[in-house]
Parts: sequence; structure tokens; C-alpha cells
Amino acid sequence: MPNHKSAEKRVRQNERRRAVNRSNRTKLRTSIKNLRSTLKGGEASKVGALLPKTVSEIDKAVQKGVLHRNAAARHKSRLTMHATQAAAK
Repeated sequence: MPNHKSAEKRVRQNERRRAVNRSNRTKLRTSIKNLRSTLKGGEASKVGALLPKTVSEIDKAVQKGVLHRNAAARHKSRLTMHATQAAAK
């Protein structure tokens, strides 16, 4: 329980930031999950449309501080590799 006015404000700010961060993280995870499920389904035409959107979501997550840039690079690399393999089949 905050005892100072500034501590009360900090609690309010933290709650707002938590909601924003949670939303951004959920959006990122959903985008990656949709791409992975499409890859498993073997729908190469949908993969071509989903990959750029997912890469964009990953880049936005880095800018917003949700994901580290090296982790983002790893995700993008692996997803792109799987997408190109699926397109080759």
C-alpha cells in the first residue's frame, strides 16, 4: 500500500504500462502462433502472406521493448527458414 502521493502515481503508471506491455506481448505471440500453425498445416500460399506481417510484429515488439533484438533476429531467422522450406515442398 503506497504511503505517498508519488508512490500512488507510480502504482497507477505501472498498472497502465503492464496493460500495454501485456497487449503487445499477446499480439506478438498470437502472430507467431498463427504462422507456425499455418506452416504445420502445409498451406504455402498463406505462409507467404503471413510471414511479412509476423516479421513486422516482431520488429515492433523490439521497438516497444517487449523482445530483445537478438531474440527477435533468432525468431525471424527460424521462421523465414521454415517458410522457405515449406514453399520448396
